[in-house]
Amino acid sequence: MTSNLLFADQSIYLDRPLVMGILNVTPDSFSDGARFHHKDAAIRQASKLVNEGAHILDVGGESTRPGAAAVSVQEELDRVVPVVEAIITETDVPISVDTSKPEVMDEVVRKGVGMINDVRALREPGAIDVMSGYPNVAICLMHMQGEPRTMQTNPEYNDVVSDVKDFLSDRIEACVTAGIDKTRLVLDPGFGFGKMLDHNLQLLKRMEEFQVLGCPVLAGISRKSMIGAVLNDAPVDQRLYGSLAAAVIAAMKGADIIRVHDVKPTADALKLVAAIQRS
Repeated sequence: MTSNLLFADQSIYLDRPLVMGILNVTPDSFSDGARFHHKDAAIRQASKLVNEGAHILDVGGESTRPGAAAVSVQEELDRVVPVVEAIITETDVPISVDTSKPEVMDEVVRKGVGMINDVRALREPGAIDVMSGYPNVAICLMHMQGEPRTMQTNPEYNDVVSDVKDFLSDRIEACVTAGIDKTRLVLDPGFGFGKMLDHNLQLLKRMEEFQVLGCPVLAGISRKSMIGAVLNDAPVDQRLYGSLAAAVIAAMKGADIIRVHDVKPTADALKLVAAIQRS
């Protein structure tokens, strides 16, 4: 899908697979928890990701790994807002914030954030109302079965791709009904969020089927347990090559944005994908 996506006062042209660099400012994320929890370290990492080729930065202040504990609104704001404010003054790269809390959405958008990346797809009370008031901000709607603390406890589907498509279609309809223009929406099938290994593999294998929904698609597969499972239970720090393979497959099957920890290797791999797609 080729289109423009508006990030506040910036417009991104989705004419090639874009790299979204992950910046977790949490003490307990599954891959890089506590590494960038402090503001100065987070700002240095943001600059590194931009220099390595990130087209978008995604800042997260609450871990959504399986079993993760919830944090308060104020704690999430204290983690995210100072980092967002600093990054916006130092880079022109669009900023996304990974949050499900309407209070956090409202505050960070006021600070200049151009996208809200919501693992709960604006289902928290008040979230859809907050975002309907910001017509220039993009929204990523993700599918998740269950809650982060319990989502990997025997998730079941009739057909995982069809079920996830139906959920995302319903969320698109809810957003449009609330006055949110469909052109603002990005869809994420939610790899690892209430899915077992075969569910994740089917989503990747059939990713092109999400294009029928008429919105850009985001794939977040980087370093996830599905990679480790295929690679003989490889630990998180040994999942780079598997993550690159998954990123290339997702991009070749139509994903517009690839959300990753390892920006430089992914950006290089996706340059080849873009060259093939243009040829």
